[in-house]
Amino acid sequence: MSTTALTHRVRVLAAPGHRHDEILTPAALDFVGHLAAAFSERRRDLMKERRRQVLRLASGSPLDFPMVTSAVRADPTWQVAPPAPGLTDRRVEITGPPDRRMAVNALNSGAKVWMADFEDATAPLWDNVVGGQLTLLDTIERRIDFTSAEGKEYRLGESDQLATIMVRPRGWHLDEEHLEFEGGPVPAALVDFGLYFFHCAQRQIDAGYGPYFYLPKLENRYEARLWNDIFVLAQELLGIARGTIRATVLIETLTAAFEMEEILYELREHSAGLNAGRWDYLFSLIKTFGHRTDFLLPDRAKVTMTAPFMRAYTELLVRTCHKRGAHAIGSMSAEVPGKDPAANEAALAKVRLDKEREAEDGFDGSWVAHPGLVSVCREVFDGVLAERPHQLDRTRDDVEVTAADLLSVRRISGPPTAEGVRTNIAVALRYFAAWLRGQGAVALYDLMEDAATAEIARVQIWQWLRHRVIDRETVLRLLDDEIVALGAEYPWAPVDEIRALFERTALAGELPLFFTPDAYSRHLVKRAEAGA
Repeated sequence: MSTTALTHRVRVLAAPGHRHDEILTPAALDFVGHLAAAFSERRRDLMKERRRQVLRLASGSPLDFPMVTSAVRADPTWQVAPPAPGLTDRRVEITGPPDRRMAVNALNSGAKVWMADFEDATAPLWDNVVGGQLTLLDTIERRIDFTSAEGKEYRLGESDQLATIMVRPRGWHLDEEHLEFEGGPVPAALVDFGLYFFHCAQRQIDAGYGPYFYLPKLENRYEARLWNDIFVLAQELLGIARGTIRATVLIETLTAAFEMEEILYELREHSAGLNAGRWDYLFSLIKTFGHRTDFLLPDRAKVTMTAPFMRAYTELLVRTCHKRGAHAIGSMSAEVPGKDPAANEAALAKVRLDKEREAEDGFDGSWVAHPGLVSVCREVFDGVLAERPHQLDRTRDDVEVTAADLLSVRRISGPPTAEGVRTNIAVALRYFAAWLRGQGAVALYDLMEDAATAEIARVQIWQWLRHRVIDRETVLRLLDDEIVALGAEYPWAPVDEIRALFERTALAGELPLFFTPDAYSRHLVKRAEAGA
């Protein structure tokens, strides 16, 4: 793309930061501006359609596989693009925020893929957003090595031993208010995608790989089509061959589960498969049908991947992917190894069982949140795959999933336990505290929690209150207790702000669809404007 005519200038509203000028170059901002000019209106229209869909489903409209796309599902001839360099074998993938420490640890971990996560694992402080782009640029340029303040050295290993980088931009529901285009904020997804693509796409191609992405929280085929059109234009603007980009879509919303095949079809020349997003899927289910008593979920810990409706979802995902030549990637294991040998042994046994189920079901790989889990995940998939890079040949023609199967929540429906209520409040408050401080991934109660687990925690409280299986007085009493405990545990925490955020997003009559836009606009944007 020419750097001489800056016709789509994006203004930076935040205070300058260390090395920000290396990422926020006039040409890079102009590239993001091109994307915003081409696609912001479509994105706004799709967000309006999301709200209309919520109202339709709440009013009783059935959720089913779309009749209008039955020909796409019935056509046996189409396939997605073949795996791109570095994405043929994906038996273990590790996720985490794009900070320097995580980058080195993840790339050296033995995992096949590192998903650098600007979404659920990153609190979008402006310095985190730009700093994450610097981390990726420095990693690809192999200038990421550093020594921590504690004297620990972080050094990348040999290039052929490093994980392949995939980047998860923020979801369509979020804006980046530190960048302004035509009088309004730039969609955050275009910022994260655009800056990485502009600076790193050709560098990755030159290194023998390519610009690869994970796409979060899509709700339908139209949102996948939007991403495909963005990919086409981005490649055209930078003179990169069409189809070089690859993207895996997280099936983590209930409506997307009914359009898996259509989503693959829309992205087929750029598709790298689908992933089963466990916690966001449950979060989406409550947002979609939380008003109905037959969708009342028990404690989060009791809703395992063996629940009938979750089995239907994951088996349909594997069948759909392998029918179309696409990788099927399993769910996150979020356990964090600690110092207690007995607790570690129990946690690793749980992870092993989870991965064994996925490998036996036909998944081609799975996610972990901590380098200490890479070996157990790899051992399980090695045992099934051996020297094969995947198991796309397992087409799972035995799987037949109906709409009723995907919605059979009532088979495990039930009220929470007192411990479950308290745990959800405790997790949400502690995560909010970390997020407002700028930390998007945080270890809580031996699990690596991110925005998805905070979301399921707070919407479960809302659902239980709505159906009167817990009373408001009990929740407020527990909230008081946990706020006191939070203040003692995290003396730096703004407890009044955290309590107010919980009350607005978990105790309101109408459920806010996400906590992040509220917390972002009220807290993080102000910090950047002040230069904090």
